[in-house]
Amino acid sequence: MNTPGHPDDRRPKVVIIGAGFAGLSAARELETAGFDVVIHEARDRIGGRAWTDTRLGRPLEMGATWVHWHQPHVWSEITRYGAEIVASPFCDTAYWRTGDTVKKGTEDELDGLLARPMAKIFENSHDFFPQPYRPLAILGDDFPASEELKEKFRQADDASVMDAVCTDEFTPEERDLCDGYWSAGYIGNPYEGSALMAKQWAALCDNRLALVDEQTLRFKLVDGMQRLYNGIAGDLDCPIHLNSPVSRVEHTADGARITLESGESESADAVIVTVPVGALCNIEFSPVLRPDMCRVIDRKWNSTGAKIWIKVKGHHSILCYAPSPGPVTVMRSEYFTDDDATILVGFGPDHTAIDLEDPDSARRILDVWNLDLEVIGCTGHDWVADKYSGQAWATLRKGQFIDGWSHFLAPDSRLYFAGADWANGWRGVVVDGALESGISQARAVIRELRGTRTAD
Repeated sequence: MNTPGHPDDRRPKVVIIGAGFAGLSAARELETAGFDVVIHEARDRIGGRAWTDTRLGRPLEMGATWVHWHQPHVWSEITRYGAEIVASPFCDTAYWRTGDTVKKGTEDELDGLLARPMAKIFENSHDFFPQPYRPLAILGDDFPASEELKEKFRQADDASVMDAVCTDEFTPEERDLCDGYWSAGYIGNPYEGSALMAKQWAALCDNRLALVDEQTLRFKLVDGMQRLYNGIAGDLDCPIHLNSPVSRVEHTADGARITLESGESESADAVIVTVPVGALCNIEFSPVLRPDMCRVIDRKWNSTGAKIWIKVKGHHSILCYAPSPGPVTVMRSEYFTDDDATILVGFGPDHTAIDLEDPDSARRILDVWNLDLEVIGCTGHDWVADKYSGQAWATLRKGQFIDGWSHFLAPDSRLYFAGADWANGWRGVVVDGALESGISQARAVIRELRGTRTAD
């Protein structure tokens, strides 16, 4: 079959590096357009940083977990594959640590304490992101933004998400709650994370904190993320080579060539790399990537934390906050099991501060809130230490919102980058961004190859 618009008999070939959501969605888009596709995945499984695995007696998400109908790309996949969602539980009791004191109340009371400082953190989000899926729009010459607004936008990128509340206007308790929230949300040091990322999240959620929480921590798939990534892979005709890490990519204006760690090589009309920033150091690019891209790879993102699952005896409906540098800054009940146990999920900013498989480490986490709970077990996956990710979800350092991810979306050869790290919308924290990026970059490849080959 000839690709539409192609006068010759050879279909364009695209190699995709990585079988996460970005790679799988890109492959589907390319196959639909009639292209030949080959996927090389370094791991022994598909899914990337989305991974449903059976741990602690039930399927658990080692990485990406929550979905929402306001996330357009992931909701399309949920519809396509007939997946069902279930709500994470609302918690009966909230605990939050401020200074040396542990306070106790309801989830609503905790949300109420967060409302005032979060409104300050989200300030200007509507003006900064009138079109949230065009995150740098107001800096463009074609957008009617004043120079004053553009300067405020730049200043916000140079500020951390915590700077807005580190003033006498807010109490230490309010600051500690925001510290805990954003240490978990940014999965890293909130004093190093760009304030613009939080403001974009707000813009993606109608500038409402309750909707931010609902989109990022409330609804999950009944069968886990595996329902979606297995569904996409099942619709593909192309080969997916597992245990097939790529060590080198050569790219020119006319094509590309990859070399595997095994020494085998493969040529293509284009290559799409879906490897996260934290793992791009594993690949040699020839010619070397532009200085603006190398600067991002060398510095990496602000993604240094970890997610842990803790199983405790009895049913306990709890939500916990604590400021950094605690090992876990947000923890909540997620599952109540038939064997009279609760599985808690927790997030912390420093992966080295948690031993994800050590019950003693889990007990020390519970001690932060003076919780006298019997630990049955704990588990997780250290994505930062994982060679093929080098990070958890993509969160940006100060200055990287403007001078960072977007550099990878301006190809000057047949080399393309896709993944949640490069998404225009939900960058990293949910799979919607990976799907968006995979589709949009695949379409960019289709336009390039059809246009070039038609001209030939």
